[in-house]
Amino acid sequence: MPDYHDDLRLAHVLADAADATTMERFKALDLQVETKPDMTPVSEADKAAEELIRSQLQRARPRDAVLGEEFGSEGSGPRRWVIDPIDGTKNYVRGVPVWATLIALMERGEGGDRPVVGVVSAPALSRRWWAAEGLGAYTGRSLSSASRLRVSQVTRLADASFAYSSLSGWEERGKLDGFLELTRACWRTRGYGDFWPYMMVAEGSVDICAEPELSLWDMAANAVIVQEAGGRFTGLDGVPGPNSGDAAASNGLLHGPLLDHLRS
Repeated sequence: MPDYHDDLRLAHVLADAADATTMERFKALDLQVETKPDMTPVSEADKAAEELIRSQLQRARPRDAVLGEEFGSEGSGPRRWVIDPIDGTKNYVRGVPVWATLIALMERGEGGDRPVVGVVSAPALSRRWWAAEGLGAYTGRSLSSASRLRVSQVTRLADASFAYSSLSGWEERGKLDGFLELTRACWRTRGYGDFWPYMMVAEGSVDICAEPELSLWDMAANAVIVQEAGGRFTGLDGVPGPNSGDAAASNGLLHGPLLDHLRS
């Protein structure tokens, strides 16, 4: 199995740099915000953080490809860094501290591209989560000061905590009935949104979560962290990994019932 220690250390360095950039402009009264063609906001901090990460990758990993939310795809090859400079931009621009920089490394294999390194850094929450294939998943302030992540052992939906982002996406895709049935079957539901539900699945504080429409940069880092914590991360079609355009994550024990409801 490849050794991803160096890539993981680099991802932390990239996250440190991004954190400094995003926190400097968080809650700034003169923060510049634009609307992209898909009607989602992008701030000057999104662009600055991605540019910074790209420039550092160009120096440290010049042979690797890069895919980012703000500046698209660059390079080719079997290794690709996938970046979401600020996951939760709508929170960021409103001063809500639930946002994070997502950094993942994906490698090409027989079954397609898979995430092998992931770092999710949420500096306004003073939290960071990370994982690498075969090395486990962790949370803490640094590589040397961390605790291991493990998913929950809940086996029944009636005892499960379910996290989601919003109702509108499920309704637009004709899956609202199945979604609502799932919420009624669960013990607890909360709309945390963005990266946070996946990190809570990895921590074991939430048992299942799902979203009906996502991009690769929204999912790649989350996927490897959930999987290395002992959980499952698939599309709503059940295909493992972050390549389906939507996501379902669980402690593994509840993945079948989760998909059964959301496929209906």
